[in-house]
Amino acid sequence: MTNQYRLFGYELSPYSVKVRSYLRYKQIPHEWIVRSMAQLPEFQKYAKLPLVPLVVTPEGESLQDSTPIIETLEKSFTENSVVPDDPVLAFISFLIEEYADEWCNKAMFHYRWRREVDQLSAASRLAREQLGDSADDASLEGAATMIRERMVGRVWFVGSSDDTAPFIEAQYKALLEILESHLVTRPYLLGHRPSLADFGLFGQLYECYSDPTPGTLIKEQFPSVTAWIERMLDPSAKGSFDTWTQLSDTLFPLLKEQVAELFLPWSDANARAIEENADSFSVQLKGKAFSQQPQKYHKKSLQTLRDRYQNYKQHNELVQIMEASGCLAYLDVV
Repeated sequence: MTNQYRLFGYELSPYSVKVRSYLRYKQIPHEWIVRSMAQLPEFQKYAKLPLVPLVVTPEGESLQDSTPIIETLEKSFTENSVVPDDPVLAFISFLIEEYADEWCNKAMFHYRWRREVDQLSAASRLAREQLGDSADDASLEGAATMIRERMVGRVWFVGSSDDTAPFIEAQYKALLEILESHLVTRPYLLGHRPSLADFGLFGQLYECYSDPTPGTLIKEQFPSVTAWIERMLDPSAKGSFDTWTQLSDTLFPLLKEQVAELFLPWSDANARAIEENADSFSVQLKGKAFSQQPQKYHKKSLQTLRDRYQNYKQHNELVQIMEASGCLAYLDVV
């Protein structure tokens, strides 16, 4: 029996690199295994779902879904916790991580499969990951073509369309502007050590950083975000978490303008559409109509977030922050 954890994933999977960054931060002995065709039999042996990331523990237990993976490992590896002791910051970290996983994925997926330059880049890299370095050029080209055709047709699932494209890209830039102001004076979102929020946002923005169009925007206009992404490839604790008072001036806009005005109303509308068995839904976000197909997993994750809030709502400061930001109406639902 090995004492190493095994992480099956793709470099182009935001949730895979999210977990890899966490394992590196916690200094958990692990092996990064690209889930190529050669590794497929081993992957299928442990995977309950055909999705990455998959973590196999030294005891042979399989873990899937990035957030549960991290939360499970936190119970065994308690040093340098990614959850602040302060309950206010703890919930805010959970909230931002959920926003990153469920909303920021839209910008990542949209940019990756919207323009030809990004499509070709991602498809060729995915083909090489899946087939391995020994694959010949013809095989790689054929696989890349198949991947591109399949993925471009799926952008509707995240709400990307000709109508929503300008809005998605404008909100992506708005997020970068908020983060740039916030990260210019601290190495991580909540201070001097990474939190769950950092890992969630990193996964999505690292993928944007690796693609031609959204990556060029980050590298040319947002130096503090660039440094944070590169830092998160192998993060380390550089001190303690800050207090909300220290964070609020530059972090509050993220809660208000991104979480409360984009993610939570979209997530609430998505949940309602699923309850009504609707084939599609439309929700007004910052005065713009945003339409897409309902996504069942997001309804479950919203309920998990609301349940978590019930465990934290006794903290008056948190309630005040959630109310002032506009988050409260979407969270305090039972």
